[in-house]
Amino acid sequence: MAYKSILTVVTAAKSAAAQIDAAVALARREDAHLDVLCLSIDRTQSGYYYIGAAPMAPIVLQETLQQAEKEAKAIETAVRAQLAPEDIRWAVDTAIAQMGAVGPEVGRLARFADLVVVPQPYGAGSDSEQEQILESALFDGRAAVMMLPPGKVDADYGRRIVVAWNQSDQSMAAIRAALPALKAASFVDVAVVAPPAHGPERSDPGGMLSQFLSRHGIRTEVSVLAKTLPHVSDQLCRHIEDVNADLLVMGAYGHSRFREAILGGTTLEMLEKSPVPVLTAH
Repeated sequence: MAYKSILTVVTAAKSAAAQIDAAVALARREDAHLDVLCLSIDRTQSGYYYIGAAPMAPIVLQETLQQAEKEAKAIETAVRAQLAPEDIRWAVDTAIAQMGAVGPEVGRLARFADLVVVPQPYGAGSDSEQEQILESALFDGRAAVMMLPPGKVDADYGRRIVVAWNQSDQSMAAIRAALPALKAASFVDVAVVAPPAHGPERSDPGGMLSQFLSRHGIRTEVSVLAKTLPHVSDQLCRHIEDVNADLLVMGAYGHSRFREAILGGTTLEMLEKSPVPVLTAH
């Protein structure tokens, strides 16, 4: 198993460079084909025109569509210029989607990708379409997703990995999706935060997972962490810093997306503030 088809979705020319660099580094390391979708968002809200403005609606719609086409071309030009000197296999496609309707196009392409590389979808400075892109890749495309934190990511990321293990189906799905990265890493730490005293792994937290990974040739360490900070996400961020990790593997959305959106949750918190890339799956 390896990542042979990698997809990334770019929605703004000005912020494409770091995202493309990280995707290219991963594609080169995996000897994979990189597909880039240059996606421009048509932000027209035609349903909100008041009755007196109805005659102007077609003109506004046409203007906004032309603007979206112009933005799509600018994104494509920037991406092609950046990819042209690279020594990997790549392809670029361009699409326009209305705001709120990003999902079908991203889900269709993600379905045939081993891994989808996306920028941070939550937190300050993130666009709403980035949330749609990540969730469409996870839930519509059923793909593994690599989330990149803001700023430039070191090209060698993924050499020291923390695996967040809570015995859930989502954690196991992410670990299976991360096997190629885990096999290539020089250090893998299974982090178990405050394991339940009466859980199935109470006598050996992370033991069965370590055995599973060892049969894939992956040597691991297990860190059982007391919850000394208010949130599990805070504990994971501190542990990532303590072991100098450069990638986190964790399951996505243990609760329903609606519940996590209202109440928060470790998935959302880590996707907001993780200092390193996050490889996740559902």
